[in-house]
Amino acid sequence: MSSDSASSGYYVVDIDESVINTLHRLAPPSFSGQFDDHRPVNAQRLGVGDVLAVTVWEAAGGGLFSAPISDRAASGARSAVIPEQQVGQDGAITVPFAGRIQVVGRTADAVERLIVQRLQGQAIQPQALVTVTRNLSSTATVLGEVTTGGRLALTTRGDRLLDVIASAGGIRTPPHETFVRLSRDGRSTAIPLQSLLQRPRENIIVRPGDTITVVRQPQTFVSVGATGRNALIPFEAMGISLLEAVGSAGGLIDSRADPAGVYVLRQEPLTVAKAIGAPDSITSADATTRVVYRLNLSEPAALFHGREFMMRDKDVLYVASAALNELQKVLQIFNLVVQPVVTGATISNAVGR
Repeated sequence: MSSDSASSGYYVVDIDESVINTLHRLAPPSFSGQFDDHRPVNAQRLGVGDVLAVTVWEAAGGGLFSAPISDRAASGARSAVIPEQQVGQDGAITVPFAGRIQVVGRTADAVERLIVQRLQGQAIQPQALVTVTRNLSSTATVLGEVTTGGRLALTTRGDRLLDVIASAGGIRTPPHETFVRLSRDGRSTAIPLQSLLQRPRENIIVRPGDTITVVRQPQTFVSVGATGRNALIPFEAMGISLLEAVGSAGGLIDSRADPAGVYVLRQEPLTVAKAIGAPDSITSADATTRVVYRLNLSEPAALFHGREFMMRDKDVLYVASAALNELQKVLQIFNLVVQPVVTGATISNAVGR
């Protein structure tokens, strides 16, 4: 690696195998790295706001719950359906003859056993069934560029990010321009949607209370200098290489471009800048460093390096003009001046003959 112009507030580094390996090692944020909760999904636990229905059975008539379970009265079984009720702020529901039952943090099975325990000695061999009719505590919120955003109930099988986005009707934007932001426990990270599609590890399990925001964020770079197209150019995929960016910009202009002067200007985070050798003295107030990556396309190995170096959003691609370019401009002007004279002389000689 080589560096210069540090005194000017930026750091110039040649793109080589070492730089590429460093940039690949310092991967962008990921869900699997930021949210490292990979525990298996446990049974759904009840919370404040959930709506429950409780049914209690007895083994014979004449007990506390005397309503027939069906027309088959010969069975002697009796049951009672307790009207739906919402789990209160105290985390409990009311069951006749059992009192207030604490349910928050418990599974439906555990609440059933607790109700049966409370009714022992009062009801005749009681049995209980607890059903969650409206799940309001085990939910995730989906916002942004989805068809039907809102608060979605999570299932006990373990819903992953793509499952929840699909339940919200799917995205409304092109996949390569779409980012998914996950907020959990005060932390927030955004990654491209295509990362979820291409890397299964990023498609993590959604936890209750998560907020998922789908946003459209077109990725672009600016091409300037001796390229066939000076413009703001959008990415056609999640990521493109430096060589692909040069191709999208119309390539290098043969008569003007210096193949040894292909540059990528980028504002790098402090951690990345330090890893590639940038001095601390050029760190800006926002803890970033202006880095200029240089590629010499006149070297054969540079073609491989250019294919492995990935462009990022808001990069600037600059191709310098060749050193002989100024001489070429002078010669072009000279030709413009001399050509009419030569043409006139040629015509005059032809007429004189």
